[in-house]
Amino acid sequence: MPPKFNKNTFQVPEYNPADFAPNKLKYLSNYSEQIKSQVQQMIDNKTLDKYLLNKYPTTHNVSNDKALRVYVMALKNQYLKKSDPISQIKYDDKIHIINNALGLHTYVSRVQGNKLKSKHELRIGSQFKKAPEDFLAMIVVHELAHLKEKEHNKAFYKLCQSMLPDYHQLELDLRIYLTQLELIGDIYP
Repeated sequence: MPPKFNKNTFQVPEYNPADFAPNKLKYLSNYSEQIKSQVQQMIDNKTLDKYLLNKYPTTHNVSNDKALRVYVMALKNQYLKKSDPISQIKYDDKIHIINNALGLHTYVSRVQGNKLKSKHELRIGSQFKKAPEDFLAMIVVHELAHLKEKEHNKAFYKLCQSMLPDYHQLELDLRIYLTQLELIGDIYP
């Protein structure tokens, strides 16, 4: 039998605004408490920008769709020569990092006569037009890996690491950068 409600002993929990605040470290939600604590400490000490600028002092010069295509194709030809061609590569203003998308790989299959034609497109969020090249490389490698592995599984991450050995560290630092952008602002002019 469930306990009976007693209005004489019932206590309203104390209101704490922090309990209702949006998650300040939402880009790091899948990381360990130790990492989140370290990032929170940098935020509190106002040193997050120094951490990022020390590791990534400059931005890339891949500022338009044509340059992005050249950049992506160079990586694709180096690591995934035999993969399907990519029909379109561009920066996209409609990709919102808030929805956890940094880039987008789309794949469409159509039957034409007796052949199955596939079309791949790769789009990168426009926010990364002025970001460190390492972050752009990480996003491009991630999207290129989808040419071979559609799901985020062990084989997918192994492929990412074969193209970019420090992939996991770059992904963490990119997520720290996104936290910087959202909570404090841009650090690259």
